[in-house]
Amino acid sequence: MALHKDIDYRLELARGFLNEAEQDYSLKRWRSCVSGSILVLENTGLAVLMLFGVSPLTHKPAGHLSQLITEGTVTKEVAELIEEILPELEKYDSHEKMLAKYGNESSYQLPWELFNEDEGVLAIEAARKSMRISSEIAALLPSSPTPLTP
Repeated sequence: MALHKDIDYRLELARGFLNEAEQDYSLKRWRSCVSGSILVLENTGLAVLMLFGVSPLTHKPAGHLSQLITEGTVTKEVAELIEEILPELEKYDSHEKMLAKYGNESSYQLPWELFNEDEGVLAIEAARKSMRISSEIAALLPSSPTPLTP
């Protein structure tokens, strides 16, 4: 049952980052809102992977989730839910995470210069969606942990 604890941990981690991203959003701290949202996406993606026994040792869960769909490892209903979050997982991969942390070093743009309200809104919406959908997927699987309410 350690797997359940690991999955619960990932979902709780995502929930904590979502709470922080929501605070950053309300305070108009766009870079940190985007950064926290990216961590929500990464952790919810990893939690979903772990529901199917895939190791969480990746920072790009989208590729592995796509593979689960391609292989037919998941039901049609779960595949449709995963497909809803794949674009966000792909968009906010490790490249976006690096920009939020370090900025664009080649053009000497600081992270605070790269993210504005539009990016903050898109990122937080993606994080909320991923939290909701990952909880729905967890609820569909008979041996999954108790899903968090978004």
